[in-house]
Amino acid sequence: MEVLGRIERRYRLPAGYFKAKLPHQTRSTSGHVLDDIGPAERRRLAWHLPDDFNARPSREQEEILEWVQRVIIRGSTDYRRFQAAAMKQRYAIRFPGITYGQSDAAHDTYCNRFEERDEDNASFIDPDLRSGVIDAPPVLAMEMAELIRFKTATLTAFGLQRNGVWGEETASQKVEHLGLMFGALAAHPRGPVRGYGVPPQHLTFGLLVFPSIWDWYVQWRERRRGFYTAWEVDMLRISLALTRKETGWLRQHPHFSLRVRPIDGLVSQRDIDRACADWDDACDVYFKHASSRVKEIQRVARVHRDPFEPIMPVLEADSPVGEYRKITEEILRLMPDERLYRRPTAEAVRSFLMLRLGLHLGLRQKNLRQLMVCQRGRLPRSERQLTDIKRGEIRWSERDRGWEVLIPSVAFKNANSSYFGSKPFRLILPDLGGLYDHIEEYIDRHRHVLLGGAEDPGTFFVKTVKTTSKDASYDQNTFYEAWRLTIQRYGIYNPYTGRGAIPGLLPHGPHNVRDVLATHILKQTGSYEQASYAIQDTPDMVAHHYGRFLPQDKAALAARILNQVWETA
Repeated sequence: MEVLGRIERRYRLPAGYFKAKLPHQTRSTSGHVLDDIGPAERRRLAWHLPDDFNARPSREQEEILEWVQRVIIRGSTDYRRFQAAAMKQRYAIRFPGITYGQSDAAHDTYCNRFEERDEDNASFIDPDLRSGVIDAPPVLAMEMAELIRFKTATLTAFGLQRNGVWGEETASQKVEHLGLMFGALAAHPRGPVRGYGVPPQHLTFGLLVFPSIWDWYVQWRERRRGFYTAWEVDMLRISLALTRKETGWLRQHPHFSLRVRPIDGLVSQRDIDRACADWDDACDVYFKHASSRVKEIQRVARVHRDPFEPIMPVLEADSPVGEYRKITEEILRLMPDERLYRRPTAEAVRSFLMLRLGLHLGLRQKNLRQLMVCQRGRLPRSERQLTDIKRGEIRWSERDRGWEVLIPSVAFKNANSSYFGSKPFRLILPDLGGLYDHIEEYIDRHRHVLLGGAEDPGTFFVKTVKTTSKDASYDQNTFYEAWRLTIQRYGIYNPYTGRGAIPGLLPHGPHNVRDVLATHILKQTGSYEQASYAIQDTPDMVAHHYGRFLPQDKAALAARILNQVWETA
């Protein structure tokens, strides 16, 4: 590359003239001098370092490395820095077999990604606790299995009553959240986590009707973070549902009180005896206490993480969708030559289609990664079949002469929302920007390259199958990482290499594309209702969670309408 640069200067050619003719322009340069960095991290960094990195002064090299690690690799925000520190202290109780199909490795990865999974402790006295995340003791595991069966069964067991049913994702989330609470109680008080030191064999759901247990937990979380958040409110609402009259699961299991053992400073033998004597009264007392706590915490709760921060440059643009679209154009600009690099080309097309379908459909990550595929000319699955597997499908519509996406309402997290009205989601994708050509090439050629002879899971998006793993299907972690990698390589503008589409962008996952769509429509129309149509949700959800519609955006929209009067005068 250095010699080619000299030739360009000698013959007064534009800088990068020869590199632009390479069949794989984004192939990482090898041979960077990174003495203090391990091989794995060196491979991640190589993509983002300039070709002349070794020839630059050491001070400039350090500046480049610091920027790449901070902005591209870690995507540092205040929240991510808190998250990185919290991940070093693990403290959860794990419930094997109640993770709805996630492998243990995937489950642990998921637990470590978010602040609410901040976990565990390496200085427990019990050797089994030194790993931080431990398996639940048999009694607690049995109780959790009973709770999940109660909240997910099609029919309520005879003699019990319930209000509402949990889907798989909700149930898995509640398992993790309750596991964190029990893990905090079990963590050693002199360890980094500073838990309460309750022996694991004494953990039981019967403890959850004692106000002192919950008061300790929410205050413990406040001490760790420095303030209360909506997390504590959500956890207290779980406890309210468990102790509610007639339908509360805990209220309908008074025998749990027999499993409770005294905890010095939290639960006395007198408290236990009182609960055993009148379980309904104990639940009533707790329900009243928790209802009051919810109001108190709501009044002082703060937002710990700004979900818009990684994509702020996009949301601040006049056309957020147009700004985000630049990433897909960058992918096409740097597309390798398929004749020489089949797998990198297939991966680039997959990245392109992930973002394009995300921008057109506005789906949640689950619905996008679970989208099935039917090749053109074959018989598509019926709506009943898709309802049974709770997944959507992309297929060719002969009637509309276009690629159609059909997803039954039961596949959505908010299946009972007024948006669906028990009807399926159906959209004909527009043939814009060569989308149909890329879809057909991906289905006909690139998917087979990515599968590499492995078993086809039938989903539209498949992983690159390597020798270490023959599983081609994405889970929530691997799909998130694939999207994030695409943003790191093509989305974030790198001033040192000239690659990347958007200055100031930070790494993020697929869920943020919903923010982009909602904000774009709000800026164009000012209508929360129309914005909700783009992401299959309600105007209230858009107003509270997705749309970033600031006063200046509202003023600009009104001014655009009013200024038309002066333009026609």
